[in-house]
Amino acid sequence: MDQLYAEILKIFPMIGTYFMAGALVFARILGFFRFAPIFCRKEIPGMVKLAMALLVTIMMVPLVSPEKMASYNDSFMLSLLLNIAVGAMIGYMARLILIAIDCGAEMINMQMGLSSATTLDPTSSGQVSILTNIISLMGILIFINLGGVYWLFKALLRSFEIFPLFSVHIPLMKIANMSLLIKLSSNTLFMGLQIASPILLATLAQDIILGVISRTAPQVNVFQLSFLFKPVLGAAIMVWILPMFMNVIEQYFLSFANII
Repeated sequence: MDQLYAEILKIFPMIGTYFMAGALVFARILGFFRFAPIFCRKEIPGMVKLAMALLVTIMMVPLVSPEKMASYNDSFMLSLLLNIAVGAMIGYMARLILIAIDCGAEMINMQMGLSSATTLDPTSSGQVSILTNIISLMGILIFINLGGVYWLFKALLRSFEIFPLFSVHIPLMKIANMSLLIKLSSNTLFMGLQIASPILLATLAQDIILGVISRTAPQVNVFQLSFLFKPVLGAAIMVWILPMFMNVIEQYFLSFANII
């Protein structure tokens, strides 16, 4: 086997460099798939993710020009771990954009009183609301429709320019600068409030009305009435504002098209 490998090296002198570069690209893609939206979902089997990562690796290795790095002498394991960390950072930053949709969905769920209507979410391995799951899936579909998968791979390919394969120093200020992280984190709450604001205002007005009724007619059981009216009112408003709701999510995703 060693003799065969030596003969192959004579025919293809750069094959060792390409194999090493392929391993590092594969490691970065695995870290990226672990946190990136869509690819991190547990509905996708692990073997499918590995096959997809291998396919993307084969396509990306020629694009990163590994022959320019043939004089690599540092620790291979260190480069492997650093590439996994860089891929995970990029995937997590992209994941923050979709977390804002989940935040708004949770606010709507709480205000409509549907916290008890839960189901098992395979992605988080925990109990989530049905309404939250529906809004999250709708956000993912809008993200895919706008070309979100292309943005993700564009960001991954751009990362090889900022942090080359065989580098041992991560340029944190270029990959995850504080202004970008603050913008992404602050927009999580801001976008959640913007999505949930119609439901929040409607349920607040309903609470005020029920409070007035409880003062003027104490014999009315306002507590039980709220369980009946809140889900119905919230569902009616959701159906009414659904086109505007989708436009808000679409504009939110487009605002990050040049960042990712």
